Amino acid sequence: MSQGKQDRGASIAISSATLNEVAAAAGVSTATVSRYFNSPEKLKEKTAQRVREAVNDIGYVPNLLAGGLASSRTRLVAAVIPAMTQSIFASTIQALTDSLAHEGYSVMLGLTGTADEHVQQQLLSIIGRRPDGIILTGSTLDPNARRQLRATGIPTIETWDLPEDPIDLVVGLSHQAVGVAVARHALARGRRRAFMISATGVRALARRYGFSRTMLAEGAPEPVAATFVGATTFGHGRNALAAHLDSGGRPDLIVCSSDWSAHGALDELHRRGIRVPDDIAVIGFGDLEFAAELNPALTTVKIDGAVIGRQAAKFLMLRTQGKKIDNPVVDIGFSLIVRSSG
Repeated sequence: MSQGKQDRGASIAISSATLNEVAAAAGVSTATVSRYFNSPEKLKEKTAQRVREAVNDIGYVPNLLAGGLASSRTRLVAAVIPAMTQSIFASTIQALTDSLAHEGYSVMLGLTGTADEHVQQQLLSIIGRRPDGIILTGSTLDPNARRQLRATGIPTIETWDLPEDPIDLVVGLSHQAVGVAVARHALARGRRRAFMISATGVRALARRYGFSRTMLAEGAPEPVAATFVGATTFGHGRNALAAHLDSGGRPDLIVCSSDWSAHGALDELHRRGIRVPDDIAVIGFGDLEFAAELNPALTTVKIDGAVIGRQAAKFLMLRTQGKKIDNPVVDIGFSLIVRSSG
């Protein structure tokens, strides 16, 4: 076991053992035992091993709340996400949780709703618990909320976007650049009449703007769009495309703000006997697990959410250790995954 890591196999049952008993068993002071839990990197490995063995033998469970109050560190990190059903963020949260668990931190999730309707309420609740860090994943904050977060001094990491005026640290990508890349791909394949099925969130709208601007610059007609509040679903994709085709729309490309709505669009095209990609191409966003298994396999945009989570965890550890961060904004980029649908 590497220096400074607590034993992960210790009992988590309620224990009546005391800090003094652990110190006596390990042959160290109570201050050393406290340091083992709160600042393990400050102990020599031999000393840490003695304390670790005493903790396991006795079954001691530290009062993390009391320890946090004494050291001004709660070892709690808050991750704010729109909803549990937003599986596109799952890899980010998992990587964040795994990385921080190795450092003795726990992750608390705050759900804002897909339209961020609860974001202010969640932030107030989170700030009141004084976490050691706040991860914003997919949430849009107004200027007042951003000023409030800056004033707390809590390390704050905005993810999945590249805001022009960061609160603190950033790990994300340019969604406008995603739209530009999708448009250039479509134009290179001769696609010019686009129908877009889009959410109304700022990231989806940024992709839509980048796509539309690029298509218009190349002389293509302005894309027609159907928009939906919140994340777009399978039903949104199927129903929006059906309404567009029934009204006389004749697209040669469908661009969706999620793989789910792209799946719905593919289903509607299949039901109507329209060939993909011969007649109409379909492009999604997210590269969810099912995207490659669809028939035809879905062309989509992949974001490496795990990289975002690990980099966010790295930023937090650097901040808690008081180390300098030379590059506070990290652009992880994206990949256009070209498959059979277009």
